[in-house]
Amino acid sequence: MRSAEEKAAFKQRYIEARGYWVSFNDGLLEHSPEWLEAYLAYSATPAHTGPLSARMRELIYVAVDASATHLFKAGLEIHVRIALAAGCAAGELIEVLQIATMQGIDSVAVGMTTLIEELAVSGRVLPDTPGAPGAMERYGAQHDTQPEWLATMAKLSPAWVVALGDLLETADRTSRLTACERALIRLALAASPTHLYAEGVRAETRRALDLGAAPEEIAQVFQLVAHLGLHACSEGVPAVVQAASEG
Repeated sequence: MRSAEEKAAFKQRYIEARGYWVSFNDGLLEHSPEWLEAYLAYSATPAHTGPLSARMRELIYVAVDASATHLFKAGLEIHVRIALAAGCAAGELIEVLQIATMQGIDSVAVGMTTLIEELAVSGRVLPDTPGAPGAMERYGAQHDTQPEWLATMAKLSPAWVVALGDLLETADRTSRLTACERALIRLALAASPTHLYAEGVRAETRRALDLGAAPEEIAQVFQLVAHLGLHACSEGVPAVVQAASEG
């Protein structure tokens, strides 16, 4: 059991290291202080030793907390404020949310890949039509690849592929972030514990390297998104503390 003075001192160290204190930490500090101290050292190490700036770290945290696969509002609100204090512009944060929005395309990629495989199993062949003329070339110019799933979608729904290309082109044309920053944010979203899209992790790792990202920067992205694991405690610890107090 830690004294009130010891708890207050640890809270201060935590805030100095991470920039905030969250209420569920009170339960951890009460019932498992040694683990919380070790977790603080673990979670603070990337910021102290990694090459990514505070601004870039916060852009990543905003992306993964806002992601449709996570939607962690409490963390999002904290990191939006820290991001603004770290020099991020509101427009940059909006762009991060737009990048996170495009995570939904991963569902199309996985679904269409499965459809292609099942069509092959059943022996069905799609008509050999050109689909959306020029759309695949435009996508290839944007992403250095022309995936089979998109080519198949172009045959089935050419207007959608054209609209997707328009959206991606608009995002690139109006971007406030560098191409490398966008790749690192997409990498964080793909590697997040709540998404784990292996093909996306590989594609964005390759793209980030091609754009000049250092291996240390990419490794730090993985370290940062691993912090989402603590969110098991954000709801779980208060539930345990509440139930124990009632019992």
